[in-house]
Amino acid sequence: MDGYEEDGRRYVSLAGLRMRGWTGAMVHRLLGAADRLSVNPRVRGAPQVRLYRLERVEAAERSAEFRAAADSSGRRSEAVRAAVRRRREETLERIRSEPIEVPRLDPGRLALRAMEHKARQEKEAGWNRDGGRDGGRDSHGDRLARPPGDTPGTPGDRSSLDPWKVDYPLHRLSHYDRLLDGLPGHGRNSGRAEALTLLRQRICTAIAEAYPALTHECEKRVCDQ
Repeated sequence: MDGYEEDGRRYVSLAGLRMRGWTGAMVHRLLGAADRLSVNPRVRGAPQVRLYRLERVEAAERSAEFRAAADSSGRRSEAVRAAVRRRREETLERIRSEPIEVPRLDPGRLALRAMEHKARQEKEAGWNRDGGRDGGRDSHGDRLARPPGDTPGTPGDRSSLDPWKVDYPLHRLSHYDRLLDGLPGHGRNSGRAEALTLLRQRICTAIAEAYPALTHECEKRVCDQ
């Protein structure tokens, strides 16, 4: 609720002013101090809501000074939006044109590296090391992780290491995330989510080209994004 009525008078909150096109600087310059402070109806214990009499707001909005300030603010906002769009398009073009170089290993070495990588991940995450079957120890002396589906008391599906085999080159190719530099990490219009999706698609496609046996798993990764 951005409109208020108290003591027979109607008021507008700061949130309501922003919806009407006001900026903080415009409120400070054209309205000054709030006419009333009121309890926040949404969050108990939150700071009081600053309220401005509606008739005073409407009078200010009819002034030439308000129109000039609103026009200037609109131009600045459009310039910011244009700059964000430009950065987004430049980033997407970099991702489309960047060669993706996938390390190529023979199948046995890829499987070993994938298991070692998974073991390090689980070690860093504090994975349970108590009993159960595992893959022994890797070349660094760490326990090898269980293959997918290999849980205590059930047979492991050692033919299904594909998820780990994709995880390993994804890890090796994480330096391509630098292509996202320059895009903010939040905001619906920042383009970062779109750029990240495109980058992951390109990397998964490159992995599938380097390791055709992993095509199905790579396609799953793209569809799950």
